[in-house]
Amino acid sequence: MTITNDVVLPEESELTVQEINLSTPTLHAGAFHLGKYCEEVNNEFMLCRFEEKDPRKCINEGKAVTACTLEFFRKVKKTCLAEFNQYAHCIDKSSGDMGLQHCRKTQGVFDQCMLENLNLERPPFGYFTEVRVHATTRPKPSIEGKAVYSDVTPALPENAEKKPARFGSRFYWMTE
Repeated sequence: MTITNDVVLPEESELTVQEINLSTPTLHAGAFHLGKYCEEVNNEFMLCRFEEKDPRKCINEGKAVTACTLEFFRKVKKTCLAEFNQYAHCIDKSSGDMGLQHCRKTQGVFDQCMLENLNLERPPFGYFTEVRVHATTRPKPSIEGKAVYSDVTPALPENAEKKPARFGSRFYWMTE
């Protein structure tokens, strides 16, 4: 995409949303449940980005993803805050790379709380790698045809003189 004076950029007010100010261990702790909770919204955003190939056209879908994430963490804070904090603290303090393998007990407690209070089951291993078809109400963007350039350089006429190469063949292995 070439940037010219014709490109219209969105106003700052269109781009401003409430940020999600959470630490990395906190995001790691809620990642699986968050992915399941906001799956439809995330898929819509990713489909928009893939089809439109212009981030300006997917601003509203991006805002919906942020709003869904905020809603999820507010619900977790309201229902399972102690279990969630314990799990996030374990992820933060148990290893240098924030590995989940050291925190299976606190993960189980958090998963049970999410299942009981929010009816949100932890997705099974490999869930996010499975192929799914996403149904959308957004209209499919028009497909742009292949660019056709009419000012093609004309070829040499058939009877044009073709002189031999000045320094021999460019295929050095074929020379004497």
